[in-house]
Amino acid sequence: MEKLKISYPIIVEGRYDKIKLASVVDAYILTTEGFRIFKNSEKMAIIRRLAKNGKIIVLTDSDGAGKVIRSHITSCVPKDRIINLYTPQIKGREKRKTHNSAEGFLGVEGADIKILYEMLSPFAIGGESSSMGCNITKLDFYNDGLTGKDNSKENRNKVARYLGLPADMTPNALLSAIQVAYTFDEYKSAVEKLIGD
Repeated sequence: MEKLKISYPIIVEGRYDKIKLASVVDAYILTTEGFRIFKNSEKMAIIRRLAKNGKIIVLTDSDGAGKVIRSHITSCVPKDRIINLYTPQIKGREKRKTHNSAEGFLGVEGADIKILYEMLSPFAIGGESSSMGCNITKLDFYNDGLTGKDNSKENRNKVARYLGLPADMTPNALLSAIQVAYTFDEYKSAVEKLIGD
């Protein structure tokens, strides 16, 4: 596959994530160096500057640590400047590691190249980004039982897993992910199949 040329900077956790991603995209890739981002004011200043100049893609692992790092970035950068992308929660172990991660899921480093390619294709220069995404709103989530109901969290988890997203996402995080990466029909199909009336 030819590398995707992406003008948006991409934020990942570690250097092995960066190496993996560099095999898929021709883009500026910045690492958070894991939790070091919390004490690295210079790196956060770079991320803020990148976001000031345009949108940034945040692609952290779909585990607890990835959520914490993503949350830190999103608390420091305007939400309309962030494109949140999520690797599917797939059980496994990265080849260079002797043990599974704490939650047992593959991260960006262990993700299949085809998955990364498909995730990032809509954001490539000359890509079809305009055909992706939808105008799902918080009201749609409420009407479809993803917020405001006793079983809303369970419903969100069902929809997230069906769409290949991590479980236990906040309503806002799930909404943002669907708005960016899925069509209206894909969303409604998931809701109808998993939740119904």
